[in-house]
Amino acid sequence: MPNRIVVFAAFMLLPFAASAQAVTGYSCSYSELVRRVEILTEPGVPVPCEVHYYKDTEAPGEHQVLWSAQNDAGYCQTKTEEFVAKLEGWGWSCSASDAARPEEAEEVMIDEMVDDTEALAPADETTEE
Repeated sequence: MPNRIVVFAAFMLLPFAASAQAVTGYSCSYSELVRRVEILTEPGVPVPCEVHYYKDTEAPGEHQVLWSAQNDAGYCQTKTEEFVAKLEGWGWSCSASDAARPEEAEEVMIDEMVDDTEALAPADETTEE
């Protein structure tokens, strides 16, 4: 029975693995304000890429796509570093951040899964004649 749960969990997570993105970025703060700059790519490849900008304290959950590239492997990294340098020039304190990885989200989903195998299993049918 436990093997069915593992297979079911793996099957349910396949769409998430297929759409997983690698994230690298910076977290910047200025007084009480927090900003993030993140580069999103497909795992193992530098392009296509997007640079996302978050104003976490002013607009939680919202972001802007500042730049994107389809062919130039270093474009997003260069633009991100230039933008972070500009923020630091304006007095922001920035450091490389450990952005939430898709793998962490998958681990949470697995931990939160409930074993409902018994509820899904067909009831023993007994026929009376």
